[in-house]
Amino acid sequence: MEPIYVLSDAEREQLAAVLHSVGKSPYEDYEDFSRAVGDVVARGEVPAFFADVCARIRDDRRSGAGDAHVLRNCPLDEEIPELDLDDPVADKHAKKKTFVGEAFLELFAQLVETPLLSYATRFNGDFFTDVVAINRYSGMQTGFSDSELVYHNDRTAHPVRADFISLLGMRCPDGDFVYTGFVDGRDLLAHLSEEDQLQLREAQFITPFDVFSRDNNEDLTVSEVHPILENHHSFRYLDTCTTAAPGAPESAKDALLALKNAMVRADKTRHRIRTGDLFTFANQDGLHSRDKMEINDPARARRRWLLKTYAFRDAAAAEQHADRWLDGVRGRVGD
Repeated sequence: MEPIYVLSDAEREQLAAVLHSVGKSPYEDYEDFSRAVGDVVARGEVPAFFADVCARIRDDRRSGAGDAHVLRNCPLDEEIPELDLDDPVADKHAKKKTFVGEAFLELFAQLVETPLLSYATRFNGDFFTDVVAINRYSGMQTGFSDSELVYHNDRTAHPVRADFISLLGMRCPDGDFVYTGFVDGRDLLAHLSEEDQLQLREAQFITPFDVFSRDNNEDLTVSEVHPILENHHSFRYLDTCTTAAPGAPESAKDALLALKNAMVRADKTRHRIRTGDLFTFANQDGLHSRDKMEINDPARARRRWLLKTYAFRDAAAAEQHADRWLDGVRGRVGD
């Protein structure tokens, strides 16, 4: 996938200098950190080129022109620590002393007007999480493993799900080729009959919680009965895991098979995230995957690190879940 904008080195350094000035830790007090980034915006310190590209992405999303975008040569911290993959969260908190990547993602979220979301039982409730290969999940179907991932949307089983995901390449080895796939929900609809769409809109499907969620909250087993298709083209689906609920009619199972066929036939986008790339895409209005196309050094590939945020579509979408905020922190929900 081609970037919609490639920052020049001078632009990257200009934006990095602005982000360095934030001077707050998102892991100590996210709300204080978010306000500090907002102050940068209020003081008019955001370079015009970045404000313009964020406005373009915001407009593309609202008009339906596009739900997946790439920026290249984005600012990163000068020092990117190697993380201990036995406990990367604790190790990041101990080693990472600057927060340029986090400030960049927060600034992007504020400029495209998509408030961030976090889960209290994941990564200590942090709003900036890490897509890394945690050792104990090796080979498992979770984003925190070294495995490929089937087409899905994040937190499929959870009642509160992000509208958008942003991934910032902190360390992406050049010699290994890992791609993030994306299929737009509208392209899936084009391969589904009206009857299949009607069946997929009925609450007659279930999705088990992933192993990472279950390890963080033993009460989580399987979702409530839910539809797969919502809104116009939002899909709540985890391939190979979402199934028809017990007692669902044969028509529900037929529709599920039709969706699987549609996923094969639909047009797809794939992007190889490089160090310094921002890949941002719809989580519900599409499905995404991880494809290991060519791994030349498995040990090196396991050091891949993406900094990740979840976001609501807009302030109104966030406020629909205001009764779930924990400890008064806007955007932080429980499981």
